[in-house]
Amino acid sequence: MNPLRESQLIETRRHFFGRMSTGIGSAALASLVNPSLFADSPPAATNSPGGIPGLPHFAARAKRVIYLFMSGAPSQLDMWDYKPKMNDWFDKDLPDSVRNGQRITTMTSGQKRFPIAPSIFKFGQHGSNGTRVSELLPYTAKMVDDLAVIKTVHTEAINHDPAITYIQTGSQLPGRPSTGAWFSYGLGSMNENLPSFIVLHSTVNGGFGGQALYSRLWGSGFLSTRHQGVSLRATGDPVLYLSNPDGMSVAMRRRMLDELSRLNEERFNAVGDPEIQSRIAQYEMAYRMQTSVPELTDVSDESKETLEMYGPDVSKPGTFAANCLLARRMAERGVRFTQVFIRQWDQHGNLPNDIRRQCGIIDQPCYALVQDLKQRGMLDDTLVIWGGEFGRTIYCQGGLTKTNYGRDHHPRCYTKWMAGAGIKGGTDYGKTDDFSYNITENPVHIHDLNATILQQLGVDHERLTYRHQGRDFRLTDVHGKVVTDILS
Repeated sequence: MNPLRESQLIETRRHFFGRMSTGIGSAALASLVNPSLFADSPPAATNSPGGIPGLPHFAARAKRVIYLFMSGAPSQLDMWDYKPKMNDWFDKDLPDSVRNGQRITTMTSGQKRFPIAPSIFKFGQHGSNGTRVSELLPYTAKMVDDLAVIKTVHTEAINHDPAITYIQTGSQLPGRPSTGAWFSYGLGSMNENLPSFIVLHSTVNGGFGGQALYSRLWGSGFLSTRHQGVSLRATGDPVLYLSNPDGMSVAMRRRMLDELSRLNEERFNAVGDPEIQSRIAQYEMAYRMQTSVPELTDVSDESKETLEMYGPDVSKPGTFAANCLLARRMAERGVRFTQVFIRQWDQHGNLPNDIRRQCGIIDQPCYALVQDLKQRGMLDDTLVIWGGEFGRTIYCQGGLTKTNYGRDHHPRCYTKWMAGAGIKGGTDYGKTDDFSYNITENPVHIHDLNATILQQLGVDHERLTYRHQGRDFRLTDVHGKVVTDILS
């Protein structure tokens, strides 16, 4: 068998139709269908490292985004959505008129009753508008004048995997591009030596735990793979295989990449697959990252005051504090979108103890990140987002006592906050009923949230599209409206 001959004989469906387009077959197809229905986006749009021509659509307030994602769904009732009337409802059943037939998860659907579990945590008023914040978040409470606190975010998904896939990609079904991939595709990169989209995973007590996070959450879907997020590791090389193996010098790596690029170019000229060009670009990015990533992750040049601001965990690689500091360093170096994940918010039982631990991990670093950006004059063009995939129920899952309870998933209303880049600080947006169960004023769907994020980056969410399988796809699907009330 001759491998070169076998390669020449390979004819995929794509190659078959590609050759037909230059012969008599194209005339036959054109007489039957509209060829544009089968066209993907033009190569200039999919392959340009600078994004799509014509973007941004209008003046952008944000150059970059840092998304602090609390995977597992933090309880809005214990952190943000103050419901003092619930103290009188302790252990009483949730009224049917409040639930109103809403679908609930299999974890509590078998319960004989749904007893009310008021938050045991105290809430104080903070900032110029007296925003209520739980005692769990003393540092965050100090900066509410920098935040727009949105209490009426909602989603249709009721379980973790579809919910987090939904908010990250605009669809509950896997396969769509992630938010960061859409930004990379539309706006391109702001630097040559780092990816435009980087993902950081935060450890809790030395491990991860909690709901699994799959690579599709930062994947590129049907976009070019060059737009997918690059996930940095907490230990060892930040990126696998970034270092040269023993016996290979920098000059040898450069010669190898040059030869590999030549072979890939020959293959591209033969078959025209745009993913080959993406592969070439990714090899070159990896080469440049050999220098840029070690410099990025070396925080020895940070001042003592800065390190102390982020808290004692900042010196431990992989912690949420360390990742928040890295996110600021990435923002300085032109990374377009940085996603910081932290898990273990899935608190169906023993919530008071678990949420104390989680808030103790994230509270000071969140405050430090926003203040650090502000001190460096970067908050004006950096959008910071905090929150999870859905909220938590007012009724208890499992046993209820005065000091302990659990909460089930609640998609109808939950809290997120945003800061910087044209966000109106000191905003307390949206209202829920006395049970933090239903929205009573200013609902914000997750499509609305994503439309607003894109707006701050200068992108009309209805015009950032990609044609795939005969349809124009976008992050907000066919929905979404900008939440103008939280914009300055």
